[in-house]
Amino acid sequence: MTSVSRREKASHTLGAVQMSEFEYQLPSEQIAQRPVEPRDSARLLVDRGAEADPVDRHVRDLAFMVGPGDVVVMNETRVISARLRLTKDTGGAAEVLLLEPVRDGVWTALVKPSRRVRDGTSMRDATGRVLVKVRPGGDEGQRLVEVAVDGVPIVDAMGAVALDGLGEAPLPPYITERLDDPERYQTVFASRPGSVAAPTAGLHLTPELLERVRAAGASVEKVELIVGLDTFRPVMADDTEQHQMHTEYYSVPRPTMDACRAATRVVAIGTTTVRALESAAVGQLQGRTDLFITRGHDWRVVDVMMTNFHMPRSTLLVMIDAFVGTRWRSIYATAADRGYRFLSFGDAMLLERSSPYGSASC
Repeated sequence: MTSVSRREKASHTLGAVQMSEFEYQLPSEQIAQRPVEPRDSARLLVDRGAEADPVDRHVRDLAFMVGPGDVVVMNETRVISARLRLTKDTGGAAEVLLLEPVRDGVWTALVKPSRRVRDGTSMRDATGRVLVKVRPGGDEGQRLVEVAVDGVPIVDAMGAVALDGLGEAPLPPYITERLDDPERYQTVFASRPGSVAAPTAGLHLTPELLERVRAAGASVEKVELIVGLDTFRPVMADDTEQHQMHTEYYSVPRPTMDACRAATRVVAIGTTTVRALESAAVGQLQGRTDLFITRGHDWRVVDVMMTNFHMPRSTLLVMIDAFVGTRWRSIYATAADRGYRFLSFGDAMLLERSSPYGSASC
């Protein structure tokens, strides 16, 4: 398994970009707390370039915007029940957010309250069973934990599905309302469990819409990128060169890449799909990537992106800037003025690549 690093791509960027350029005002009332129903009734702001105003559509209209020669690609990862609400042996409440398996039964995790949870601490679920033990190790605020029921490991490096019934999907902290149906934080095409956050643009798609996309002459393909928390976190560094992306596992099937290479247009559903495809284009079809797509990125695969509206100072917003330039500001301002809903359960936009920073490679 190989790794694609942002350092390998440094020659394609334009140097450090100040993260202050990716700040914008996001009133709390613009943050969607619940997804709309049906899924494809979400609004879709269609960008038409610098010379024309964006057009208001709905995600269900995507089938009218694609045709023969287009390849629509989605991230089929499934969100795991990674948030465990537990009780320490001392009686205090604790929360463990599992991030990624490192070996049988042992995961990297975020633990709250971390400073008061020592190595060796056992934590129990609501039935009184010991479910988590904190092990020595971990860095950058992360801990190592063993996940087991009374000492018997229940989750190995490929068995995240065993968490079902023990934990809950880790909704982003800005979503404060309870989600009645946990499947609403999964895409309809979700497959192998692994991610701790949903590929949110894919939440808008329905089986019926995908059938209409195929009927329009476009093909539909899938990739996998295991989404970690780092993808969505605000960047705390002053500039892009100082930010270190954590690696994430990705896999692009050979038929998907072949279809993309033969396509007239590649339409990526979500930034995680973009990252998987662009990583595969400069590395292997499967591996780990810490590719940070910034200004001057040498676009090799993706022509069109459907994506939600992202957090200020996020790596995803930096990617949008690399895709359409600083014009993202006017797109976001238009969306806000027209009442679009932002972030994970919000509306979406459809962007054609028009980066002023560089052109795509063959």
